Order: sequence, then C-alpha cells, then structure tokens
Amino acid sequence: MEFLFTEEQLMLRDSVRKFCTNELTKEYVRWMDENVNFPPDDLWKKIVDLGLMGLAIPEEYGGAGLGIVDMVIASEEIATASSAVAIAIGAASFGTKPILEMGTEEQKNFFLPKIAAGECKFCMALTEPAGGTDILGAIKSTAVKKGDKFILNGQKVFITGAHVADYIMAIAITDPAAKRHKGLSIFIVDAKSPGITIRPIKKLGIHACGTTEIFFDNVEVPKENLLGQLNNGWIQLLMVLNPERIVTAVLSLGIAKAALQDAIEYSLQRQAFGVPIAKFQILQHYMADMAVEIENARNIIYKSAFLCEKGMPYHMEASIAKIVAGRASEIAAIKGMEILGGYGYAMEYDMQRYFRDYKQMIFSPISEEMAKNMIAQWIGLPKSY
Repeated sequence: MEFLFTEEQLMLRDSVRKFCTNELTKEYVRWMDENVNFPPDDLWKKIVDLGLMGLAIPEEYGGAGLGIVDMVIASEEIATASSAVAIAIGAASFGTKPILEMGTEEQKNFFLPKIAAGECKFCMALTEPAGGTDILGAIKSTAVKKGDKFILNGQKVFITGAHVADYIMAIAITDPAAKRHKGLSIFIVDAKSPGITIRPIKKLGIHACGTTEIFFDNVEVPKENLLGQLNNGWIQLLMVLNPERIVTAVLSLGIAKAALQDAIEYSLQRQAFGVPIAKFQILQHYMADMAVEIENARNIIYKSAFLCEKGMPYHMEASIAKIVAGRASEIAAIKGMEILGGYGYAMEYDMQRYFRDYKQMIFSPISEEMAKNMIAQWIGLPKSY
C-alpha cells in the first residue's frame, strides 16, 4: 500500500484546506451551529463551485471522476473544519453511488449531472422507528404496485437532510410474502410529492445539518423511479453501506483532529504556576493519547478506502475504521474538555461542540456494538445478539 499522496491528491487536499481556512472559519462554523439547520445557500454555492458534490461522479456525467481515496482526502479537511458541513455534503450527494451502481442510463443521465452541479440534493431514507441496527426487522414501509405507479406508505426516522432534499431515496417492502432481504426495493421519490410530511428532530449536536422524520401517506412514485431490481433492494443496498462507514469514520477523524488542535493551542497559551500548562506531563499524555488514536484512525480509514478503490474486500476494515475513529473522537473530545476545564464547558469555545458532535458518530450509521458483532462473525465466531 502506498502511503504517499499523488501530486494531484496533494493539490486536492491543499485546495480544500484553503477553502476551509477562508470559508469555514471558527467564527462562521460557530454561527452555523447556533443559527442554521443546513449550510446556507451562499456557502453551498461555494461548495458546489469547488467541485465537492461531483468528486465521485464520472466525467461523462459532469463530475471529476475521482475515487474514494480522493473523497476521503477532501472529507477529512472539511470534517476537521466542520463535521456538520461534511455530513451535509455526504447526505446531499447520497444518490451518487446507488444511481451509478444500480441506475438505468436514463436515471444516470438525469440525476448525476444535477448532483454534480448542485442542482438537486438527495437524502437516504432507510431507518424506521422500530429500530436502527435491526434494519430488516424494523422496516414496515410498503410500496404497492398500482398501474404504472407504486403507492408508498410508511414512516422513516433520523433522516439527515430530508428538509432540504429534492429527492428521497426510500427503501420499502414490495413483496410482503418473501423473506425480508428478498422483498425490499429502492425508490427515488420526489420530495415535493403530495403525501410527504417532514418533521425536524431536535438533537444534541451537528446542529448545522438537521435530522428529520418523514411520513409517507399514499405517495405516488412512478415505476420509472424504481432504482435497481424489484425486490432486490437490500442486496444492492449493501454496496452502499460499507462506504458509508468509511465516510462516518472520516467525520469522527475530523472531530478528533479539531479537538486536538484546539487543546494544543489552548495549552500553549494558558498559564498556571508561572508556566504554560502544555508543560504539565499529565496534559502532554492526554494530547499524546489523542495523537495516537488519530494516527490509528487515519491509517485504517485510508487502508479501507484503498482496498475499496482497488475492488478488494474491505467490509471488515470499514467496520474497524468506524470503531477506531469513533473512539478517537471520543477520547479527543473528553480529554479536550478536561484540558480546557471551565472553558471547555463554555459555549464561546468550540470544545463543547466537538463533545456534542462526536456522539452521533458513535451510534450512526451502525452502533459500535453491532459493528463488533459483525467483525466477530467475519473472524469465525458464531452469530451473536
């Protein structure tokens, strides 16, 4: 495995890093956390103009045609500046890989250029109120064929960005008699369709990228908006979930890096007993621990992305990355709060935001415990519950 970035990747990293320095300043990110539930239109236009919405879209569909390693490079920079903005970009472009992998040529030609140009936003509607980890057992939403349409009914919860989405990628039961993994289908649903109600969910962190609940009440979906094969949606969806774990790990990595940066800066400035507190061995150990966890997270994240890009198995590495990076963000946020003391608890400092934001990454999109269960099976242990 090559650990060095190419010249092109270094240019990508530097351009995104410059964008973050200029546009995602600490003051602006703090303002967004307190005032918006999605990046404002003027910032979004700059994100689109930088090409971030089309990184993974092939050139023939208006994108840059880059791979997942390049996406991780860009996402790491954005997530370090603002985890909420990084999540917003990921959520709004969620349709990219499913449409590339499963879509008809007509769907690719229609949707992919619009995603790349920032002309439409997607959201992924999978989780339902009955459970998140037990996705198959929890799904109750149905889509019943009626003429040239499907009639969609049901409820989704904890859906990122549905309140600004133009299209909802919804998963529903289309064959109730079949085993659940053989009876699900995926639909591209126009978010403005009659019968859709979207309710915001107030949450502890990631304020600048809102989470919602969606209600489908006899929503008509044209048969042309079926994505992939009828009743084979779950099998096809699995192709999307492993890359999502890599991206979630990058979000945790960004939070951890930001917390360490702030802790170092504060410890060098704050004086106690006539010296900077950065000279206190215990605080140095805190920050060394943070640095170790961050390095471990970066290594497994980029290994996962490398394997994915090369078409090699990476499902276990992606799950490990999700766990290791989540732990890095937790250690960095908690130790960072302790280093800053009372200032870490003050809203005018960013450490409290890292503390609030990291928690969403621990249980989303899959809990750490469930990821460990899956890893255990992959190394040869029996299925556990």
